[in-house]
Amino acid sequence: MNSNPAFSRNPAFRPGQVSRSELERIYGEGGTGNTTAPVDTERLEEAYSLPSATPAQAGRMTVEDTVVKTILSFAILIAGAVVGWTLADPLVMIGGAIGGLVLGLVNTFKKTPSPALIVAYAILQGLFVGSISVIFNTMWDGIVTQAVVGTIAVIGITMFLFLSGRFRSSARMTKIVSVAMIGYLVYSVANVLLMVTGVTGNSPFGLSSMNFFGIPLGVVIGLVVVFLAAYSLVLDFESIKLGADRGVPAVYAWQGAFGILVTVVWLYLEILRMLAILRGSD
Repeated sequence: MNSNPAFSRNPAFRPGQVSRSELERIYGEGGTGNTTAPVDTERLEEAYSLPSATPAQAGRMTVEDTVVKTILSFAILIAGAVVGWTLADPLVMIGGAIGGLVLGLVNTFKKTPSPALIVAYAILQGLFVGSISVIFNTMWDGIVTQAVVGTIAVIGITMFLFLSGRFRSSARMTKIVSVAMIGYLVYSVANVLLMVTGVTGNSPFGLSSMNFFGIPLGVVIGLVVVFLAAYSLVLDFESIKLGADRGVPAVYAWQGAFGILVTVVWLYLEILRMLAILRGSD
């Protein structure tokens, strides 16, 4: 199962057997129910003579359409990031973070994807990413460029390995990744609490700034988290392909775009944080 809740909580992208009630909820009322209407043989023969409709023509999700929706979502996020960078206002950063978190949860738990809410999420997340990026770049000049290049590199390598068939998920590895993500979440919460209470001193990254054999703990953890994000991308790709193979409604292409957006933003922020810890230890 995908560790990204944008996919794992939705039966359209859930591997394995899907119950009839779940399928009805996915496909809506335009399903395969029986009809008692009389059959017009002339129209039936005419229909058989026509070429088969493509998934897009039938109103079904396709990988190509998901790619388009993903590119559009990232274009909106980048536009929001430019605004956040230009304003460089802490209130914009906080508003974007809170609003993005709320809409992220709404889009995750919503039964049917809402393009408007996903676009709104991209805008707010863009404001947050742009605002926090300018803060990091002010402290460590050029770090944002390094983080962007690193993020693109990880995505590119992951896509290449996935498309070439060299990087696939497995049930065992997915369980390991899921446990590792929970462990990282617990560590992050504990680290924030220690920082707030002053236990870790004035360090901007708390426990992550501690050195072990000359290497900051945050860098080691960051490398592990980058792998977790890359593996999550593979799971995202597989979930999108599964949804397209099942022929779920076209609106679920937006859910695929949302899931990719969540993973990539997480990847970028982790690389940004890891680079800051690394440069801060110089």
